[in-house]
Amino acid sequence: MDLSADACYRALRTRDSRFDGVFYVGVKTTGVYCRPVCPAKTPAATRCEFFARAAQAEQAGFRACLRCRPELAPGLAPVDAVSRLVQLSAAQIQSGYLNDHSLEALAAELGVSSRHLRRAVQAQLGVSPVRLAGSRRLALAKQLLQDTQLPLAEVAFAAGFGSVRRFNAALQAAFGRAPSALRRARATASGTALISLRLDYRPPLDWQALLGFLRQRALLGVELVSEQRYLRSVTLGDQTGWIAVSAEPERAALQLQVSPSLVSQLLPLIARVRALFDLDARPDVIAAQLQTSALLGASVKRRAGLRVPGAFDGFETAVRAVLGQQVSVRGATTLAARLVERFGAPLRAAPEGVASLFPAARVLAQASVSQVRTIGLPAARAKTIVLLAEAVTSGKLTLQTGEDPAEFMAELQRIAGIGPWTAQYLAMRVLRWPDAFPSGDLAVRKALGVDSARQAEACARDWQPFRAYAVMHLWSSLSDGGGG
Repeated sequence: MDLSADACYRALRTRDSRFDGVFYVGVKTTGVYCRPVCPAKTPAATRCEFFARAAQAEQAGFRACLRCRPELAPGLAPVDAVSRLVQLSAAQIQSGYLNDHSLEALAAELGVSSRHLRRAVQAQLGVSPVRLAGSRRLALAKQLLQDTQLPLAEVAFAAGFGSVRRFNAALQAAFGRAPSALRRARATASGTALISLRLDYRPPLDWQALLGFLRQRALLGVELVSEQRYLRSVTLGDQTGWIAVSAEPERAALQLQVSPSLVSQLLPLIARVRALFDLDARPDVIAAQLQTSALLGASVKRRAGLRVPGAFDGFETAVRAVLGQQVSVRGATTLAARLVERFGAPLRAAPEGVASLFPAARVLAQASVSQVRTIGLPAARAKTIVLLAEAVTSGKLTLQTGEDPAEFMAELQRIAGIGPWTAQYLAMRVLRWPDAFPSGDLAVRKALGVDSARQAEACARDWQPFRAYAVMHLWSSLSDGGGG
């Protein structure tokens, strides 16, 4: 995509939503930076300076616009051209890793030196890891001030600031006003203890298709999916609670409601919800690749907003995928409900329908194969679940966005009972790898009219690097929805 100054200015003049979050514009005469969809009067081209990241605009001395609110813009998509190292580090930073850990700890976890990590992030994103983390803290703090009634001290700690003093100083420097002034400018009393946050995306988004996919696979007691809302229980760190997600009818955004018990986990929580609903996707780029296909073209034009549902919790999705091996979607859902009932924990003060927590990896790692078999599993599949739980508990297997797909799938397939279909399916949903392709999936082969995985691979060659999105179109063409 052309991101020259001329192209950016044309997108700014037309308020092209395809570029939302792809670049930001700093207005030299006001010192403010905006999203390309900002409703304010378009400044003259000579007054504009364009940036690929919000953090770069802030580094150059621009303050975030209070009208278009850059902190709400969609983020980095898996299809953006950055290395796996930078993608994984950026995902960790966006989830708040540097709030509680050092850059050296992050680098060690990624298997590189802190100097190498710093140079890679600077070279590819234009800002340092520390600057990127600071920008994310400021963005969340601003959103909480403008959209919630949380006390200022809670906003400070929820956004990752180590103290109220640092919080006050950072916001004064970034916005030229105290946190209380930002709140007075926009806040309204909600009359509820719930935290409500807006999550923007690049349209179009097929909300009903997302809900339909998740509804078929909903974990009884953990998830409840209605015609308009997704509700689930949550375990993050030492905190438990629940979330609800619904679409905003008047704008390209979802509304996220969070129970107060999860306020300390907002950064990783928001990152997980964005991944679950694929909110950082670039539908224009994906459609441009797939709509030329004779097989997919009509579906892409009709359902341009079809997304790839991610995984709110990687381990949960991996277990669910193992349960789905060689059985129908409905059969796997029944088995998953029994697993939750047998090994899950209760969630107190939860809305009706989500009063259970999915069993933690350490719980299933300590269970015997015979105990897991009691939910109605063959011994081999019960053993696979225990081995998977052991791999996650020991840290041998990491189930998170940004991992190298080939290494991830190879490590998965070292676990007895996990083959190429499960590995590709989890790369598709857990890694959010846009080119994942479960060629052995029966529904995929049925939609393609072929008999073998090799034939399916041949059919899908021209869909690279967006074969995961092609899979969603193939599944949607079948009444059973396909998938695990």
